[in-house]
Amino acid sequence: MATTLAVAVPPTRGHPRTDPLPVRLGLILLALLTLGVLIVLPLLAVFVQAFSKGAAVYLAAINNPDTLAALRLSLLTAAIVVPLNTLFGLSAAWAVTKFNFPGRNILVSLIDLPLGVSPVIAGLIYVLVFGAQGWFGPWLANHDARIIFAVPGIILATTFVTFPFVARELIPLMESQGCDEEEAALVLGASAWQMFLRVTLPNIRWGLFFGVVLCTARSLGEFGAVSVVSGHIRGETNTLPLHVEILYNEYNYAGAFAVASLLSVIAVITLALKKFLHWKTSQELP
Repeated sequence: MATTLAVAVPPTRGHPRTDPLPVRLGLILLALLTLGVLIVLPLLAVFVQAFSKGAAVYLAAINNPDTLAALRLSLLTAAIVVPLNTLFGLSAAWAVTKFNFPGRNILVSLIDLPLGVSPVIAGLIYVLVFGAQGWFGPWLANHDARIIFAVPGIILATTFVTFPFVARELIPLMESQGCDEEEAALVLGASAWQMFLRVTLPNIRWGLFFGVVLCTARSLGEFGAVSVVSGHIRGETNTLPLHVEILYNEYNYAGAFAVASLLSVIAVITLALKKFLHWKTSQELP
């Protein structure tokens, strides 16, 4: 008659369920305290200051013509930059994950380059290239075209800063999914366009939305690079972050925090969408 020996397996060291209760409570309280001091309190302070002089002053600051012009410019910039970076991100992710070619690692490194370069440096690069004393400055002046201190410069600087977001979300996702489904579609007679629309795109749609959300949020909130190339022309080249700075420097604190509250709302919405899309992406991973 066979006997079964029960072997006691010691609990894994460091598992949350085996740590002493005071340790668990201490770590949780430390995390909550850190989040409260660094994130929650500053966010609440923005709205408290925004409404410090009443709802009428808040609404007046939001409806100010300069604020509305800054909002329109920010939305225009995002409306141009996000589709450009989405198209590039899809193309780059497809090339990197589906093909082996000379220079592949260089392309991946270039995609990551904006993440390691200060936005201020990025803005200065465009000033050196397209400014009045830059490489193309005299040619642009002769053709009555302006890039620096105008909307095109803001779009270029924002495009550079937000360059990696869509591609960096799609590349790991597409690598994890492999090429089996695409190869099966080709064997069954699908064209390249049909394969992309019916196989690849449905598989990466949540990751794509995730990258687009991050790209949009960064486009609306970018300050450093845009500050260098914009010229701070009130009502013309001021985006929302630049308008906040101008109002604050003019000691219009209620107006500055009122405009900042718009950016805070965008940040909260972005966070909620980010968590939802991250969950949807993880649900579809094999």
